[in-house]
Amino acid sequence: MENDRDHDLPPAASNRNGFYSLQGNHSSVSVFEDVEMAHDELYSGPMAESLPTSVSAFHHRRSRADSTASFSFWQEEDELNDPLAIEERRIGDLDELPFDDELDEEQDSTDLERTAEENDYVLHRRASMQSRGDSVHSMLLRRDSGTSAGSGYGSNRHSQKAHIQNEDLYIAIAGFRTSKIGYALYLLICVFTLGVGWLIFYWSPKWRVKLVGRSALLRECEWVVVENSWNEMTAVDVVSKEYGRTLSTVFGSPSKFTSYLLDDDPDPILPELRYIDYRHIRFFFHPVRDKFLICNGWKDPLWTDVQDVRNGIDNDEQVSRRTVFGKNDINIEKKTIGQLLVKEVFHPFYVFQVASLVLWSLDEYYYYACAIFLISAISIIQTLIETRQTERRLRDISRFECDVRICRHGFCKFLSSFEVNGHFLRELVPGDVYEVSDPRLTQFPADSILLSGDCIVNESMLTGESIPVTKTPATNDTLQKLDLNAPTPVAEVAKHTLFCGTKIIRARRPQNEDEQAVALAMVIKTGFNTTKGALVRSMLFPKPSGFKFYRDSFRYIGVMAIVAAVGFLASIVNFIHLGLAWHEIIIRALDLITIVVPPALPATLTIGTTFAVRRLKRQNIFCTSPQRVQVGGKLDIMCFDKTGTLTEEGLDILGVHLVSRDTNKFIDLIENPDDLAVGHDQPPAVGGKPDTRSTALYTMATCHALRKIDGEMLGEPLELKMFEFTKWSFEEGDLGGGRGDDEEQGTLKPSIARPPPDAKADGTGEASSIELGVLKSFEFVSHLRRASVIVKDFGKPSGDIYVKGSPECMREICKPETFPEDYDEVLGQYTRKGYRVIACASRHIKKLSWVKAQKMHRHDVESNLEFVGFIIFENKLKPTTAAVLKELGDSNIGTVMVTGDNILTAISVARESGMISETAHCFYARFATGHTKDPNAELQWESIDNPIYRLDPRTLLPLPAPPEGDASLPYDISNMRNYSIAVSGDVFRWVVDYAPAEVMQRMLVTGKVFARMSPDEKHELVDKLQSIDYSCGFCGDGANDCGALKAADVGISLSEAEASVAAPFTSRVFDITCVPKVIREGRAALVTSFACFKYMSLYSAIQFTTVSFLYASASNLGDFQFLYIDLALILPIAVFMGWSKPYPVLCKKKPIADLVSRKVLTPLMCHMVVCVGIQTVAFVGVRGMEGFIAPTTPKPGEKPDVENSEVTGLFLVSCWQYVLAGWVLNAGRPFREGVGKNWPFLVTMATALGLNGFMAVAPPEWIGFMRLTRTSWEYKVVFVFGLGAGVYLGLAWVGEHYVFQRLAGWVGRVKGWLRGGEKGGKKRKEYKVILERMRF
Repeated sequence: MENDRDHDLPPAASNRNGFYSLQGNHSSVSVFEDVEMAHDELYSGPMAESLPTSVSAFHHRRSRADSTASFSFWQEEDELNDPLAIEERRIGDLDELPFDDELDEEQDSTDLERTAEENDYVLHRRASMQSRGDSVHSMLLRRDSGTSAGSGYGSNRHSQKAHIQNEDLYIAIAGFRTSKIGYALYLLICVFTLGVGWLIFYWSPKWRVKLVGRSALLRECEWVVVENSWNEMTAVDVVSKEYGRTLSTVFGSPSKFTSYLLDDDPDPILPELRYIDYRHIRFFFHPVRDKFLICNGWKDPLWTDVQDVRNGIDNDEQVSRRTVFGKNDINIEKKTIGQLLVKEVFHPFYVFQVASLVLWSLDEYYYYACAIFLISAISIIQTLIETRQTERRLRDISRFECDVRICRHGFCKFLSSFEVNGHFLRELVPGDVYEVSDPRLTQFPADSILLSGDCIVNESMLTGESIPVTKTPATNDTLQKLDLNAPTPVAEVAKHTLFCGTKIIRARRPQNEDEQAVALAMVIKTGFNTTKGALVRSMLFPKPSGFKFYRDSFRYIGVMAIVAAVGFLASIVNFIHLGLAWHEIIIRALDLITIVVPPALPATLTIGTTFAVRRLKRQNIFCTSPQRVQVGGKLDIMCFDKTGTLTEEGLDILGVHLVSRDTNKFIDLIENPDDLAVGHDQPPAVGGKPDTRSTALYTMATCHALRKIDGEMLGEPLELKMFEFTKWSFEEGDLGGGRGDDEEQGTLKPSIARPPPDAKADGTGEASSIELGVLKSFEFVSHLRRASVIVKDFGKPSGDIYVKGSPECMREICKPETFPEDYDEVLGQYTRKGYRVIACASRHIKKLSWVKAQKMHRHDVESNLEFVGFIIFENKLKPTTAAVLKELGDSNIGTVMVTGDNILTAISVARESGMISETAHCFYARFATGHTKDPNAELQWESIDNPIYRLDPRTLLPLPAPPEGDASLPYDISNMRNYSIAVSGDVFRWVVDYAPAEVMQRMLVTGKVFARMSPDEKHELVDKLQSIDYSCGFCGDGANDCGALKAADVGISLSEAEASVAAPFTSRVFDITCVPKVIREGRAALVTSFACFKYMSLYSAIQFTTVSFLYASASNLGDFQFLYIDLALILPIAVFMGWSKPYPVLCKKKPIADLVSRKVLTPLMCHMVVCVGIQTVAFVGVRGMEGFIAPTTPKPGEKPDVENSEVTGLFLVSCWQYVLAGWVLNAGRPFREGVGKNWPFLVTMATALGLNGFMAVAPPEWIGFMRLTRTSWEYKVVFVFGLGAGVYLGLAWVGEHYVFQRLAGWVGRVKGWLRGGEKGGKKRKEYKVILERMRF
């Protein structure tokens, strides 16, 4: 009967009743609505106050294009031809506007659900049905006709595609069963090929899947293949467990689509739980949706009342939830030495080396084989040690074990009701309630919501800022707003959220309950679903650098392998003609491949990077991703955070600029806090209003979120500096839970601020007895940009409201008549000079009681205020900032400031630092009409110095300047060609979402200052810059910059906090001098890698030529001759080529970063031609030499003839080529220091040249192990020293510096001519094309 019900699909439901069964434990949040979208939160925390933000959730952003990656096993027809999937998208769109034809298929319909009221569902649905030509009835007809008898609830889907949002990663999931015939064939291939087949399948898993796997429905498959956008393929077993609970206990409440399908039973039983684990993310199979979904946003609908959830869950529920969510464990599996060794040894590079060692041993080159084996073993051991160290560091970051006192069975009020022996934290599941005030608990074991008590935590592990953050108990309203599926929790919820791994500074029991009451928290996320788990996951699976050098180098190796194959076939034919034994023929021919493709080539490519990482470490710059070093060498633009990066971290108060109540004008700047303490005991000023001096003083003394820990005031640096300026003392009160508005913080014992003991009451000369009690506070909220307090002076019936915040927000909450006429002028003067400005406002309340204060809501408190004045902070540039920015600008690397500060302050700092020219216009945008969420809004771009200068809003080009403009400028700004743009966060948001693509691109290439940017917008800015082909770097202090640091091609963190591990580079010198150091090292490493690559390629070409000539007569080089070439010449020269330090001055020219380009390959081929030509002449010459000893063809079982004139002559000539090629190809200026400063390389060259000269002139008997023969002095002078050394050096040097690059240019022109007149060369970067179009 159940099967019949499954196939008998119900009609559309007319209401939303009956979503939950009474027996089930369900979620009120729909987890995964969109066909293509999977949610995965990285940093689930507040935007700016306490921490970490999502690094990927860009709200209201332009529709994201679908992935263009090609997946091997994803069947697109599963989506295109599946009527159920088509209908699912239609049903998911029911809440959209009726006439919106452009459906955003990437938007999760849960977002739409959250924005609509529940009672509006039928109305929305009716409007949607009326606006579309297809009715719900027709949808049903299509669904019924397209669903087969065996499809269950859903369709017959073999594969699916999903998007892991925080990693910006598309994945394809395809279902398979193991084919018995295919698996048997696989085993036979592995056995009969002696493991070679296994290696091939190991390197090419796609082939193994095609052989062993048989495509299966996702609902029936035994294992799946997960392939991501980077074409990384992983086979994952599908885990099946008996479950027997309702569907919503795993996937949350039914979505519109699933409830529409299951009207007769909105929450059916799920008999079997099927899931896969990929990158520590768990995907569950949804039988109705017929696909694997993420469910890390599950929320229990019973989480509605704080008092009820304090009871916790019972043991049966805990076991069931542990089955679904797994253990609360951020555990990085410790791999054994054997596992690491197998993974390393089975790399194609080492397999090729092992095969080469076997081949050389069979050819009796024992000494050479042993030497290469020793070098490879050392390399492998070093790699294993580094891997284990990295693994240990990650385990130290992720590992956390302690006993947690957990509440069960509903007895949570008294301490005796807890399990006395504690509870191991790995057993925690969502819904568990544990004690926070337990002194043994030092860190939070999971993401949790604080239910009672209060605590102060250090979230530097996530934010990079060691600023104590106060957490207060949640209210019922908090639980209602709790949305675990949202990428970023709202600020009202974040202040009650305890993030996993953050440290507890202080936890206090609730003061308004029983003496035995404890501070409690409820678990909401566990394991890798937590904030810390996502951070660790980002370290385990970093974004690929996208650098093509290594990929191109292996392509080149593949081309050379083809050349080797040709030589292999030619050698076989030649050896057959000479009558050699077959085993000898095979060994010799295979040996030719090891010459053309030298086993040491991949290792030498990392030499430059290895030296660069070590040099950076000595400069206190640590690199966790060595492959990013070379990426640093090709940066086009560098983004900087402002505060703590370009400017000093701390702020000093310049003074207070207040308004006079009498004249309603600004008075002179007050720099001494003692000048503020007047007017308190004097009669009120005009109109009964308190004096602005005392008001400003009391605002600074009370309106803050500082906490006193062990007698020391801790908190946000700006607030701490402001409070220290007053010289007052502060006694922290006890926080109450309350049930008021969620952002409110009431107190039972108010915090009290007192003046210094030596302060005197005005007019009396007696000690002041002022005690200001903070009855209620409203903490700073980023979108409001302000904080406020309700304060009462004890002993008086009246009270006051004090508010501080950004000057922009004061216009909204203060009486217009309280603003002085010169408000904007004074504000502009300070912001243009780079000062940070905080505005103050207040309101006097004649009668105020504690009860009245607690009943006041934020919107009532922060309204109808009177403007008081400005608090002015100095934010000085770091001493090194201007010089570094000038160096970057001189080297043609763009610089951009990305900050959360005021746009005028940011522009001033940019000008002071030299980021923006002081003689050029800087334009900013404001909304002429509309707002940031209005698609029809209009922007007006004005000069910051004189608004009569404007930009065309469609082209962002300057409009003609009015003739009267120049006379009114504050200083000489005449450069209109070199103008720049400053953009605020709201303008950036609108341009990205609604402006034409050309406007957005032009904003990106001309923008120098991006102010009031949220952490998400910083990340998105980096993404947008990369989208127009910028190689983008980001430097920040780690505070809310983690997303941008990860997204950038090169991220440099100026913080030692754990969050900084997300960045590839971390500097312990907290200024931006690290940026040019990384760029210089990157350029040097890049040039070194190219030089080593060309040298090793030329070495293989030289040796290939030598051996090919010798194979013509069945002879070959000797064992010690190979050993001398590789170990005495090639290896030390290649290693010490990378020893050169970077050139101390950055030049405008960037190094070549494309290996497969005419600028690299043309000179390389020319060098090869020169080498082949020299050896050809030497080979002909040695045959005509007096006393020529001809080679003899070896008999079966004999070794090849080594002691003949051909071997000796070519060996001596080629040795000079090996050494001198290293000298010619060793790049110096402008990216590296000259050869003269690389003393190890000079010593190596001198030694090599000396050895070559000695072997050329010494009698062969002195070096008998080299097996050389006597050659005539004429040959030595003419061919060895003259041709091999002198002529080759001259041709190679002149060609490298004067001829070959010009020849590469000619090749480009010929290539363009052959294409029909197109300009040769690679495709230009898009940002360069945009800038070119914008030129006058």
